[in-house]
Amino acid sequence: MTAAVLQGVSTSTFDTDIWVDLPERQYIRLTNMLVKDGATALAPTLYALEDGKVVNFLFRVTGLRSFAAEYKQAGTATLEGEKVKVLPLERILKSKKTILRDKDKVHIPLIEKVLAGERMQKK
Repeated sequence: MTAAVLQGVSTSTFDTDIWVDLPERQYIRLTNMLVKDGATALAPTLYALEDGKVVNFLFRVTGLRSFAAEYKQAGTATLEGEKVKVLPLERILKSKKTILRDKDKVHIPLIEKVLAGERMQKK
């Protein structure tokens, strides 16, 4: 949801999901890098950084195309002063509708409201 928040969805999120184009079997490369920088592993792909932020690495995103295909359509946003690629709201929505976890059921209408507002502004 961090990408959605950066695009105007009014909600909060516990962690930042980062989709990496790396085979899952190579996640140890991320682990080594993060631990070297002082992060604490909370789960195989979930880390608490020294500053208290929590990041979750994703190796695939359910309901979406490949990383390369989605990256071509990604937008940009600023996160802590850095330009980052973000999935467009439509793609976040598609993934959430595919996964349909309890928290997704809360986020879906919030994303849909922002998208509806954007469509109205374009008219």
